[in-house]
Amino acid sequence: MKLRYSEAFYSVQGEGKFVGVPSVFLRTFGCNFRCQNFGLDRDRPKEKHNPEVKELLASDRLNDINKFEDLPIIHTGCDTYASIYPEFKKFMMDKEVDEVVEHLLSLTPEGKWTMDNGQDIHLILTGGEPMLWQRFWPHLLDHPRMQDLKNITIETNGTQQAQKSFLDLFASRPRIKLTWSCSPKLTVSGEEWAQAIKPEVVATYKYSLPNSDMYLKFVVADQIDVEEVHKAVAEYRLAGVECPVYLMPLGGRSEEYEINEPKVAEIAMQQGWRFSPRLHVALFGNRWGT
Repeated sequence: MKLRYSEAFYSVQGEGKFVGVPSVFLRTFGCNFRCQNFGLDRDRPKEKHNPEVKELLASDRLNDINKFEDLPIIHTGCDTYASIYPEFKKFMMDKEVDEVVEHLLSLTPEGKWTMDNGQDIHLILTGGEPMLWQRFWPHLLDHPRMQDLKNITIETNGTQQAQKSFLDLFASRPRIKLTWSCSPKLTVSGEEWAQAIKPEVVATYKYSLPNSDMYLKFVVADQIDVEEVHKAVAEYRLAGVECPVYLMPLGGRSEEYEINEPKVAEIAMQQGWRFSPRLHVALFGNRWGT
């Protein structure tokens, strides 16, 4: 069985609960959302592509690009656009389980998940939407060279129902600590509320695997976003989802992020919510492999 993914890299976790933790990121290809409107007018009519992506596809720039990491960075819409639009499929990797494992372990400092000093490297399944690849994860995690892996975070938009085989995988392997980093999309993303906010789905994540951990993480920039966070959190609580809530500043550019950062931190403190930086943007800028 093969996995289609855009990149794998070693960095520090930049968002959420494990900020600063050394981690290997595996970015899968494919998503049920496009999130075109981040950084744009909230009421902009929905199109097939984000304006920057549309301009890129209409240009000749792609003719001279052969590798995913050479694709340009965009500053509006989804910051991982090349992992969600089918037009960029040719830049993806298709690898068998053994190949994926070797790639991931080659990125770690000692070629293993638990180091000689006792510290462990986390694995982050991100995307795209990694819950679209549920059939692959049992094959990956049962690989002999993955047996010393202790911590996995799944970065998901919280809309994909967990399959029984996926839940059984973690329920029967208590050695792996699973954390759900659920990032529901508010209307600032350009996605429809009814399609993006799925409390009943997220509730199954939390309560089908009672030993797993979970938090909600929302990208915000203005008061409308904050009001929507209140509304969304109330809906999740009605479904039985009680977990920490993080606010993270919108910002595809370092300059935009730095403007939003103190404002969002103040809002988080006022509401008793937690603040998540985008540490990778502060450290490395907005680029692939971070």
